[in-house]
Amino acid sequence: MQHSQLAPLPSDVPFRIVSKTIGQGAYACIKKACPLDSDNPIFAVKYIHKDYAARHGKISARQLQMEVTVHRHVTGHNNIISFYQTGEDDIWRWIAMELAEGGDLFDKIEADEGVGEDIAHVYFSQLVGAVSFMHSKGVGHRDIKPENMLLTADGNLKIADFGLAALFEYKGARKLSTTFCGSPPYIAPEVITSSNRGSNHPKGTGYHPDLVDIWSCGIVLFVLLAGNTPWDSPTDDSYEFHEYLATNARTTDELWQKLPLATISLLRGMLTVDPKARFSLEDVRRHPWYTRSNKYLSTDGKLRDPINLATSMFESLHIDFSQDPLSQKRKGASRSFDAMDMDMDDNSDAAAAMSSTQPEMAGGGMVMDWDTPDLASEFSSTQPAGKHFASQDMAMSHLEDEPSMSQFSQQPSVPVSRTQNAQKFQDILPSRSMTRFFSSWELKLLVPLICEALHRLGVPVPSVPAVRTGDTSAMIRLIAKDGRGCPLQGKVLLECVAEGVFEVELVKSKGDPLEWRRFFKKVVVLCKDAVFKPEE
Repeated sequence: MQHSQLAPLPSDVPFRIVSKTIGQGAYACIKKACPLDSDNPIFAVKYIHKDYAARHGKISARQLQMEVTVHRHVTGHNNIISFYQTGEDDIWRWIAMELAEGGDLFDKIEADEGVGEDIAHVYFSQLVGAVSFMHSKGVGHRDIKPENMLLTADGNLKIADFGLAALFEYKGARKLSTTFCGSPPYIAPEVITSSNRGSNHPKGTGYHPDLVDIWSCGIVLFVLLAGNTPWDSPTDDSYEFHEYLATNARTTDELWQKLPLATISLLRGMLTVDPKARFSLEDVRRHPWYTRSNKYLSTDGKLRDPINLATSMFESLHIDFSQDPLSQKRKGASRSFDAMDMDMDDNSDAAAAMSSTQPEMAGGGMVMDWDTPDLASEFSSTQPAGKHFASQDMAMSHLEDEPSMSQFSQQPSVPVSRTQNAQKFQDILPSRSMTRFFSSWELKLLVPLICEALHRLGVPVPSVPAVRTGDTSAMIRLIAKDGRGCPLQGKVLLECVAEGVFEVELVKSKGDPLEWRRFFKKVVVLCKDAVFKPEE
């Protein structure tokens, strides 16, 4: 059911919508907009269905107002998404904010590989700058993770989503938080041990949101360098975390062994379990690795050489068709990409507390079916908007310049024509996700192949779309959990972009971008016979 059949979006607004939905979930969607009397600037508007947010996301009107208040309070930093305006009617709350044209940062980082030390240093420095600014305003984000790290068109970092942010200091007085919130791989241990987690747990003593953010920033740095988190959660359930404690942070885990030596002492300081002994942001900014020179970073904290940085990131995205996608071994001691399961109906107090205004699907399915992106209109940077190719041969020749094709090459590279014409980061690394491929297989063969791949990965397909002769598109909905037990949700969209050529895109609506990338790679390898590769 379309949202318009449930409740029309507000019409009495000071802007006009200029796109289909660009972000979606059970009770929120994001669209592009611009002023009523001008085509610029283009900004983002998040629409939140208040009743669904309350019933399915446990988000009260007061919490929505708090998100708005806090976001407005921390606007004004280069690395924080700017808040513009908000409004509401009886059904909807809308929030207008800066559009991060570059898309997700971690969508452009190879899972289990990470990025080079210089690139990690750039984005970590920008993250620390943004978090320092928030903390100077007395605000703790409490949900720092890859999902909430976006990019501008020129490749600079922007922190987003203040749905779980808290004011921890006001007029010099500090206040502890007791809300259990965050994402397990990025959450600080004291959030688990010192927060209120419902009737089955003793009342929490509280934690400092700013110190929690520092821990999460440390995990983000680790992920930038390693392409993976050090543990699934900082609990006894995690072998890696248990060993980290037992060895006093001298773990034998393979991921730690591969980190640059200069980062180890910084990570140990930020990932100190005792919050009182943990590095402060001042300690972080004084650390030799943080103060190191960087060819990509200018003195004002912005990217100095976005074209070369983007090229380095782009060429690291690679899919190895010789890998066994069903192998349980991953880089690291004992982590594995577990079979996903469909049991999303976790109604525990803890699960409810961990929800936020980040669009999320409620137990078992989507409440609303938002607009599907027009894939064909964005098929290629070389293709005129909204046009399909006239022939298969024409489509296949254009695929040579299609950015997502590079990852299937033996040696991924940026086409010379793109490098010569590139003027900004986005010209090399497009904002649109790379989690897609092209195929000359018929739809009636592609859909069963993909469903079989999902089945082999342990992802249930509740309803296989019926494909009839002549159909030009299909959709397979995904509601699952990743190997860490965190939600991983989205769709597989298949669309004909030329006679005999289909585009297959995995569109994430909820979940860790690196986990989604890892999942995409496994699906692609299982479907490799149908994937069009540059060498063919």
